[in-house]
Amino acid sequence: MPEGDTVFRQCRILHEALAGGTITGCELRVPRAATADLRDWTVREVVPRGKHLLLRVDPPGMTATTTAGATTAPPSAEPLTLHNHLMMDGIWHVDGAPLRSSDTSANPRATHTARILLTARHADGREVRAVGYDVKQVRLVRTREEAELIGHLGPDLLDPDWSEEHRDLALANLRARPERPIGLALLDQRNLAGIGNIYRCELSFLHRLHPAAPVSAVADLPGMVDLARRLLLLNTSRVVRITTGGMMGRDGDLWVYGRAGRQCRRCRTRIERGDLIEPEIEGSEGRVIFVCPHCQSGGPTSPGDQGAGDLGTAGRDPGTGRGRGPHGPTGRMRPRTRWRP
Repeated sequence: MPEGDTVFRQCRILHEALAGGTITGCELRVPRAATADLRDWTVREVVPRGKHLLLRVDPPGMTATTTAGATTAPPSAEPLTLHNHLMMDGIWHVDGAPLRSSDTSANPRATHTARILLTARHADGREVRAVGYDVKQVRLVRTREEAELIGHLGPDLLDPDWSEEHRDLALANLRARPERPIGLALLDQRNLAGIGNIYRCELSFLHRLHPAAPVSAVADLPGMVDLARRLLLLNTSRVVRITTGGMMGRDGDLWVYGRAGRQCRRCRTRIERGDLIEPEIEGSEGRVIFVCPHCQSGGPTSPGDQGAGDLGTAGRDPGTGRGRGPHGPTGRMRPRTRWRP
């Protein structure tokens, strides 16, 4: 699932392409909005809210001006917001060009997966076509009613108006349940919006904690929130996400995420891959996590039903002294460890 910085970049691309343009073609290929006709409406802006995309449009005539420069009276129709979410596979193409990102696929998409098709013409005659493929939660609502869709979200880490008040609220949300695993608390968009699976793994590593460790075990929770915002901001302009500082050469962009079986960049212990299960969701299969068993503390002594807690503190076999890691001494990939809080 795309992280908040990817959604931010996607919205910026859409805003640059569509804002100020008049919609000349519109297809919303979802049952609840299929009959909506936004032709002649004007795209005011495209903005992110956490991982949600909000395309705000004004009705015909609302932004029209007289020859004297005065704005005409607004029509009876209200401004609307076209809401959508990228979820796991969603992506937008602008004039056929897809968003380039390390957590989305830029491969061609089948025509039948298009859910939103918009064409907009600008005052200079330029025409732009934007297509949303596999986007989910497509809703067309009055702009003043956006809170019905996004009001549950916590403070947005990429909010341009981020302040101490936002920070304090995010911290209060996280601290409200000190026993909850930090890896689950960070993913809960009701606490703070914008963090996905990649960032929760990287933040846990940078704070030297296992994602299954409780929130109360985080020694510097304000520092973790500040770091999350800083990393997201730094990556809003990057195609390849970097959390290591970018000084580790080729393929040196992340600390642990996606590096199962490879050596930790700090201690050379093999990175483990497992699942962190959300017990509050019945039947949850868990989300994948990546952990250095040497650098990150606070994980369960017996991590789960696969028994991967047999690694030494340096990731070596107690009998042979040879590195084991998730591949084990035989070189076979061991089953993914499942951590259940």
